[in-house]
Amino acid sequence: MAKVRIPASLRSFTKNQEEVQVAGATVGEVLQNLEKSYPGIGPRLLDEKGGVRRYVNVFHNDEDIRFLQALATKVADGDRISLVPAIAGGAGR
Repeated sequence: MAKVRIPASLRSFTKNQEEVQVAGATVGEVLQNLEKSYPGIGPRLLDEKGGVRRYVNVFHNDEDIRFLQALATKVADGDRISLVPAIAGGAGR
């Protein structure tokens, strides 16, 4: 099982757990199984076509999955998946 780090903004779906264990052979399967275990979290991560929403960054063992095999990135037991929502904004004047 992979260890999935949940950002504070999504912890209401995981009963305030900051890390959960989820099965899956690929990052995509892990995210699908995350939704099965914690209903409602999936639509915040994946769009209607099943792709990662552009304002969500997904890391597999500290590597951005966009530079790996995206959702097809293989996952082994004990791997870490980190979900990081992009933060927009800047200094106002």
